Amino acid sequence: MTTPSAAAPRRASPGSVRRDFQPWNDPAARPLVEFRNVTKRFGKVTAVDGLSLAIHAREFFALLGPSGCGKTTLMRMLAGFEQPDEGEILLDGVDITTVPPHRRPVNMMFQSYALFPHLSVGDNIAYGLKREGLPKALVRERVDAMLKRVRLNGFEGRRPDQLSGGQRQRVALARALVKQPKLLLLDEPLGALDRKLREATQYELMDLQADLGLTFMVVTHDQDEAMTMADRMAVMDHGRLLQIAPPDVIYEAPTSRTVAEFVGDINLIEGTVAAVAGDLVRVASPRLGDVELDEDEPGLRPGEAVCVGLRPEKITLSHDEPAQAVNKAAGEVWDIGYLGDITMVQVMVGGDDGQLLKVSLSNRTRRNERPLAWEDTVWLSWDVEAGMVLVP
Repeated sequence: MTTPSAAAPRRASPGSVRRDFQPWNDPAARPLVEFRNVTKRFGKVTAVDGLSLAIHAREFFALLGPSGCGKTTLMRMLAGFEQPDEGEILLDGVDITTVPPHRRPVNMMFQSYALFPHLSVGDNIAYGLKREGLPKALVRERVDAMLKRVRLNGFEGRRPDQLSGGQRQRVALARALVKQPKLLLLDEPLGALDRKLREATQYELMDLQADLGLTFMVVTHDQDEAMTMADRMAVMDHGRLLQIAPPDVIYEAPTSRTVAEFVGDINLIEGTVAAVAGDLVRVASPRLGDVELDEDEPGLRPGEAVCVGLRPEKITLSHDEPAQAVNKAAGEVWDIGYLGDITMVQVMVGGDDGQLLKVSLSNRTRRNERPLAWEDTVWLSWDVEAGMVLVP
């Protein structure tokens, strides 16, 4: 997909449409999709392990996790291409566990797009409607409307090999949506696109999903992709759900060390609880000294071994010692990575046998009066609200 031109009509943004959309917090809301204690095995390997999950109508839901974690298997069971060994799957309150794929009001867009090379764009999009035996006039009407919606009108006579990667992606999306499914499943939908096109397409998918009022479920290993598009996301590992929450909660308040390490960069500081006073926790770290954190309902006891998580962008780097900082440590610059919008700096604290901490610096100006250099002595500091206590 291409970025809309300046002359294109302005549409309401997904943010304005979905700002108050939180049905998962409503006890009376009935989910559109329910997995109830679903297990799927392939020989001795358990791909999905006793998993329960609820997805609501009009939700953009993302399944995120490393390769082999079970996310694609879960999606294929929802589409009907795999059968669970245990448990049941409900769609709009109806048990579809044994319903064949072609009888489910679900469509799936594959990573490979799976377009028919011998058919035109129009015929690719119309294929499913023709298989259902719909009248030609209705098929033509729906195909024309979908071509316009994905901005491919005028391309209906071309073959897939005459299109760019982004255009083929839009054809696959149009073919999946033209049958007006209750649920659209997207398996790594942007993996074949280059970075700039992938980023533009993320927002177009959000616009399209909000505009159509459909339920989208996307499977991806790209955390930026999931966090950009999803209302909620689920982090999976070894066939189990580790955490389900909106992206900002997953990032800022991960419930485990595994989730924190998988979603975004994070520094992990091992230590022991030295003192607890209300919400204030002091952790003694052998490499950084004392680290203070503001934790809601910490539930920690002195002497308990803990891990403190600290995101790179929460750390301030300075050449001079920050006099007022509660948390601070001196270190030596070991590596500098310039990434355009940010510079990632790795600083060794605690001496040669200490610990490397990543610091993310926003490149707000084009010039830096005191540039960093390898082996510079610098100071790191961070607020008590910046760190988080992580469990295994």
